Amino acid sequence: MTLRLAVLATPILLLLLDAQAALAIEVNEEYRPQDEFKLDPWIDLPGPLDINKAVFYLLIATALTVGTFMYVANRMQARPNRIQTAVETAYVAMRDNIAGGNMDRKMAAKWFPFIATLFLFIWFSNIIGYLPLPTNTEHKVDVFGVEVPSLALYAATANLSVPLVLTLIVWIAYHIEGFRAKGVGGFYKGLVPSGVQGPAKVPIFFIELISDFVRLVSLSVRLFANILAGHLLILFMGGGLVVLLNLAAVGSVILGLITLPLAVAFFLFEIGLVATLQAFIFSTLTAIYLGGAVAKEH
Repeated sequence: MTLRLAVLATPILLLLLDAQAALAIEVNEEYRPQDEFKLDPWIDLPGPLDINKAVFYLLIATALTVGTFMYVANRMQARPNRIQTAVETAYVAMRDNIAGGNMDRKMAAKWFPFIATLFLFIWFSNIIGYLPLPTNTEHKVDVFGVEVPSLALYAATANLSVPLVLTLIVWIAYHIEGFRAKGVGGFYKGLVPSGVQGPAKVPIFFIELISDFVRLVSLSVRLFANILAGHLLILFMGGGLVVLLNLAAVGSVILGLITLPLAVAFFLFEIGLVATLQAFIFSTLTAIYLGGAVAKEH
């Protein structure tokens, strides 16, 4: 919505400030913003195992997640320093608010390592997505005679396949827990709320069964869409809109003065709130689904 308003308002603003620049507006059809998320293979391997920038970002997020756990495990002190204090605060939040707040004590103790790993992995994946890294192989720059990839912003979680795989793991995990606790029949019988009686149980059961499968879409798309939208807003406000509209020099300067502060604001908002919030929502819903799968009542 913000991007659409900016595009619609641009000709009016330019006309008020510079009529000649406004008349110079012509959509640049060669500019394709979606190419920023295209996954060209870096290393060709048999089948679907190609190495590309999404794999590169996933490896970084995995290394940071594992490294964080190892660092914390090996550096606990009786008198905590600032880093340990921050880590302990995050630990308590994940243990008590996310896991403990949505599962019983036994379940929370069992699944807390998974919940914490999921939270940190998604958080690191989101955060490094806002760091400019040399991953744009389509547009290279010359550095002392060597062509290297240019800097780009990309997040693995902005690729639907990554949130979808995480969602499938969660979906399968809470079904297994439900089957263990109640049996297959008891699990699906428990989909109907205890207060529903008579013939109403049939349509309610199918509605709840559909909603159970819809979680695959809602959980994955929520993470994917929020991260993708944030990157597109930063891309367009940071200069993509100027390129798309193919403005003259004066128009580019005028539009840049308007959109650049918005790009900075979007960047700070995404890295300061959205990256953490989406990791929190995903891990919290995971805890809710796991807790609900073994609960006696719907």
